[in-house]
Amino acid sequence: MDEDFGGKAPEGAHGGEVGHVSVLLKEAIDFLAIRRGGTYIDATLGLGGHSFEIAKRLGPQGHLIGFDKDTNAIELARQRLSRIGGDDRPKITLLHGSYAEVPQHVPPTASDGLLADLGVSSLQFGDAARGFSFQAEGPLDMRMNPEGEVTADQVVNHMREEELANVIYEFGEERRSRRIARAIVRARPIRTTAHLAQVISAALRSMKRDHGAREKIHPATRTFQAIRIFVNRELDDLKLLLQAAPQVLKPGGRLVVISFHSLEDRIVKDSLREGRENGVYNVLTKKPLTAREEEIDRNPRSRSAKLRAAERK
Repeated sequence: MDEDFGGKAPEGAHGGEVGHVSVLLKEAIDFLAIRRGGTYIDATLGLGGHSFEIAKRLGPQGHLIGFDKDTNAIELARQRLSRIGGDDRPKITLLHGSYAEVPQHVPPTASDGLLADLGVSSLQFGDAARGFSFQAEGPLDMRMNPEGEVTADQVVNHMREEELANVIYEFGEERRSRRIARAIVRARPIRTTAHLAQVISAALRSMKRDHGAREKIHPATRTFQAIRIFVNRELDDLKLLLQAAPQVLKPGGRLVVISFHSLEDRIVKDSLREGRENGVYNVLTKKPLTAREEEIDRNPRSRSAKLRAAERK
């Protein structure tokens, strides 16, 4: 469980420029084993930290294809990637859409590597108007794609109590989901992230007293994660990406996935294991790689990151 916000590491602005802290950056680049002149997919552009490191290794014959649901992220990544200029600049294609759409844009066996750094970026998390964080007052939105149809408001204020409890339990791994769903329904209408967090905290406060439990994370963390995952179809899209990966990778092509909570990691682990058993992959990580102490000290949110990698046979 990602204790901070259920997403990738912070990517922020420093001194007017886009600063970037990409989790497990060196490890991801090493596992991709980038070939000059190759074609690589960054399924989760964010602010382009991983993409920049990939692109500058490709040379003029190379091709970087990047996906993101967020048009703001694409524009900021485009600015970062524009620093790679001159004769060494590869072809760069940035696409607005989910990584589930990879096979619609990439021909079979056309890619030398595919990287997915899952979760929400701080570009989204740090903007209160996007509604991802319970630490700031914002609307109940949570859409990674601002053009998406389902919002957190629809889930919180219109979903049936039983279905809401199931969402919170399944996608947040929150054992107190029924109590939380009941409190949310009774408090409707709920209009802001701060109000929702207050309702959840109040619902769990008496339980905490009763059981003498001490939470290491904010009581709203798992519920916010659950609603965000549901709104953005994150696990469904991840499964579609993992199904597509063997199709778009060349023999010898590498798949690298960085996840931030147990639901994602379990899906990735099972997919790679199945691929190995079916003779599709050589799995390169017997156990997931995690951030080293220096990286965690520098970027505390990296503590929950897990990297898994495989090579297409």
